[in-house]
Amino acid sequence: MVARGGMGSGFRFLVRRWCGSSLTFQITMGDGSYERALREFCIPDYILVPGSEARSVSHVPACPVIVFINTKSGGQLGGELLASYTTLLNKNQVFELGKNAPDKVLQRLYATLEMLKHNGDNFAAEIQNRLRIIVAGGDGTASWLLGVVSDLKLPQPPPIATVPLGTGNNLPFAFGWGKKNPTTDLQSVTSFLNDVKAAKEMKIDSWHIIMRMKAPKEGSCDPIAPLELPHAMHAFHRVSSTDTLNLEGYHTYRGGFWNYFGMGMDAQVSYAFHSERKLNPEKFKNQLYNQSAYLKLGCTQGWFFSSLFQSSSRNIAQLAKVKIMKKGHWEDLHIPRSIRSIVCLNLPSFSGGLNPWGTPNRKKSIYRDLTLPYVDDGLFEVVGFRDAWHGLVLLAPNGHGTRLAQASRIRFEFHKGAADCTFMRIDGEPWKQPLPKDDDTVVVEISHHGQVSMLATPLCRSKSMHDPSSPTIDREEDDSSDEEPPEDSEERRKFGAADTFKYPEGSIDIAHIS
Repeated sequence: MVARGGMGSGFRFLVRRWCGSSLTFQITMGDGSYERALREFCIPDYILVPGSEARSVSHVPACPVIVFINTKSGGQLGGELLASYTTLLNKNQVFELGKNAPDKVLQRLYATLEMLKHNGDNFAAEIQNRLRIIVAGGDGTASWLLGVVSDLKLPQPPPIATVPLGTGNNLPFAFGWGKKNPTTDLQSVTSFLNDVKAAKEMKIDSWHIIMRMKAPKEGSCDPIAPLELPHAMHAFHRVSSTDTLNLEGYHTYRGGFWNYFGMGMDAQVSYAFHSERKLNPEKFKNQLYNQSAYLKLGCTQGWFFSSLFQSSSRNIAQLAKVKIMKKGHWEDLHIPRSIRSIVCLNLPSFSGGLNPWGTPNRKKSIYRDLTLPYVDDGLFEVVGFRDAWHGLVLLAPNGHGTRLAQASRIRFEFHKGAADCTFMRIDGEPWKQPLPKDDDTVVVEISHHGQVSMLATPLCRSKSMHDPSSPTIDREEDDSSDEEPPEDSEERRKFGAADTFKYPEGSIDIAHIS
């Protein structure tokens, strides 16, 4: 089978599909011929398709890739990207997320690689050593893949590159992949593949979130209805028989994030946007339109004029009691009464690429214990906003939100009285969270849980504490060394992104979170 595609002036492309384990193709440009240019990214069928006949392969690709594409992201761009990648690469290494669960794909691939390695296949060993993942979608899609890789505990977990196909695209932007939706022609995709090959690996912190709440009186809570929780949050109900909170009518959810967890007015605007897009998907096929619609909803939801639209009960301080872990003990975190939105930030990219934390001046006494927002220091930054006007300060040089804390663990406790609901979101995916109507408590707790590897370009905005150019960290106290409580078992600490994971009986104890 032969596929041809135009790639600009003076460019002709010819691909011959895989036949067995061999691939031949030729790229011809105006200034000459480049043969075998894409062999550096391709993986033969005998590794990708279980049961395929193994054949000797002479060339080891420098950058073998597995590609996951959310075709529902970016309007029509997701489908166009899928067509381009399947043209350039072996179609069996490109997966549409709506049809292929990433955890099953990676489990099958790594099972094959381990079997081949056990049989002495050095080529399979090199594929595993050099493998990289490309994920095309919004921030929620990228976080899904990060959770899957974390949950599966793969040997030599592959680093991940992100193609910006969403509205905010904070994750791709933080690592230099841009925030505008990409062009999808063959030449652009080939250029992106070369950028992936040249990219450097960068570790970033993973954050585990667990939420306990009473099940609604009407409707089922299994798995998430009537709560419209994002894909990153997953229900699980197995707790140990000794857990005093293992009561009928209570449910626990867990998940993870790599960019941010937010609560309050900003999440409310995001929820309104996602709800409108769900009702009228045909209108949201253009990134510029999406961003303008988001701004309009910010006005109608009262984010710009909160004092006129919302009562004081929307203040974070009245909605929840917030605590952070300090030297092994929970301490109350003071939240100014004017704060209506709070963000726990892992990356220096929020709301379309803005940096809410900024660069604290440690010569000022109020900032003496604060540092730059490193992505691998075991801390997240807690930032507050009064309203959208406050958020616009981020557009100014040295602009920042209200810096509240840096911590490795934080807990939000919601009690009856302030409001009947609030809004939350993680990595771009919002939900409407019911709050207690009686003497019950809703608890949300965030804690550090390992690291994952991202791929970063030279335009990367994220900073590593291990980078020689980074200032030396000198803290009076370092929360990243806080030990996990003994009841935080490894099983409970799964993100839940890999839905094939099964909990053993009696392994979970969540008594400490209430």
